[in-house]
Amino acid sequence: MAVQSSAPKTFQAALDEAVTFTPRFDAHGLLPAMVVEAETGEPLMLAYMNAEALALTLATGEAHFWSRSRGEIWRKGATSGNVLRVAEIRTDCDQDALLLRVALSGDGVACHTGRKSCFYRRVHPGAAETLSFIED
Repeated sequence: MAVQSSAPKTFQAALDEAVTFTPRFDAHGLLPAMVVEAETGEPLMLAYMNAEALALTLATGEAHFWSRSRGEIWRKGATSGNVLRVAEIRTDCDQDALLLRVALSGDGVACHTGRKSCFYRRVHPGAAETLSFIED
């Protein structure tokens, strides 16, 4: 038989075990969204979603984000054709960050530089000012 405490759950404990999706946007109304390739788990990009971008993503199955530089919603691949089709969305324990597992379409790249991933450079410990390129 399991022993249950009669003490009330804290807010964090309740959030940790919640089955209701209640995203916690930051003071700017944004959630960071780490995007990885569904098949390999390779990191592709980090972007931000506001409530509208999240709603569009959930409704369409295609990744939408909030452009902090342009101040507008953008659908990844709208101009390039490199659409990110969402296979799964996960939220962290605090529901203040998202992980999108996606399938790449178009040319199979996620980065505006034409590379598959936006994470194409490595920072070297002990020499943080030095970057090296990672080969695809």
